[in-house]
Amino acid sequence: MLIERIEGKWIDAFVDVFNLCRVARGDAVAILSETQSRPVLVQLSELALHRLGARAYHVVLPTPPQRHAIPVRSTGTCLAIDGLQPVVTALASSTMVVDCTVEGMLHAPELKAILQGGARLMMISNEHPELLERTQPTPQLRERVLKGLAVLESAQQMRVTSDAGTDLTVDLRGAPARAAPGFVDQPGKVGYWPAGLVLCFPAVGKVKGQVVLAPGDINLTFKRYVETPVALTIENDMVTKIEGNGVDAELLRSYYSAWNEPDAYAVSHVGWGMNPGARWDALTMYDRSQVNGTEQRAFEGNFLFSTGANETAGRFTDCHFDYPMRNCTIELDGQHIVDHGRIVDSRLA
Repeated sequence: MLIERIEGKWIDAFVDVFNLCRVARGDAVAILSETQSRPVLVQLSELALHRLGARAYHVVLPTPPQRHAIPVRSTGTCLAIDGLQPVVTALASSTMVVDCTVEGMLHAPELKAILQGGARLMMISNEHPELLERTQPTPQLRERVLKGLAVLESAQQMRVTSDAGTDLTVDLRGAPARAAPGFVDQPGKVGYWPAGLVLCFPAVGKVKGQVVLAPGDINLTFKRYVETPVALTIENDMVTKIEGNGVDAELLRSYYSAWNEPDAYAVSHVGWGMNPGARWDALTMYDRSQVNGTEQRAFEGNFLFSTGANETAGRFTDCHFDYPMRNCTIELDGQHIVDHGRIVDSRLA
């Protein structure tokens, strides 16, 4: 059993990451949390910032009421600020915001205003500190991820196939790409930990084909390894069929249908993992309450397929799924980037 208490080694890990974020003595750094945040992450952030000589302060908000009768997980959208302007103003005027909210601010409506104020935001994923300790980012990881971003941004078409039956085509024109190196050191930018992946958000009508979730792939919303195959038919960006005979397919059909909204079935983002230190099998080592699954999004060579909100396509929903898939082949404009789950493009070495 893992205990959530302050450990010196975890303060060291947070100091190292905040150093990568170029936190300097005297910087005004806001630690943003909510009443359901993991207390040890808030405390470790404060102690590490104190060691660096930053002027840290806390912004703590009540976790808001549930908006749905359905359990909601892995949205990347903290709702605790709820447009409260004094909070937005305080965060925007900080040098950096350390985001310790439950879901994170990656897709929160207030993020744009916070970044436009000149602050940078560093999200600490809602994980047990041991997991964060194992997945500390490095400058070398950032170099590699930025190379991946350049490759993705220059491409016009992605094709993903697998021996299990996946055959997906994505038109990348008009799809903004993002890189996640694990830290942030520039004003107006975002980082999160763990990380190490590149992805993009396709525009309307740009995704079609079939995605087959095979045994060993991961449903991160449920924090569950797929045990029986599930075939998702994608037509005009939408999942139109969920086929399979096992409990995995039954769970997906049940959860998607409970939302009773078309955008729940829409494609959100696609990309691939580039972090050699992230492990696909690590989910087996933790209780579900101890992890958020962010590590599994980043393990090297996975194809990350996601459904849910996609601002590029003008679609918004709280139903979100991330599916890191193993053993897929990813081609950009006909060139192999990942071959059966192994990165083969020499540019990404």
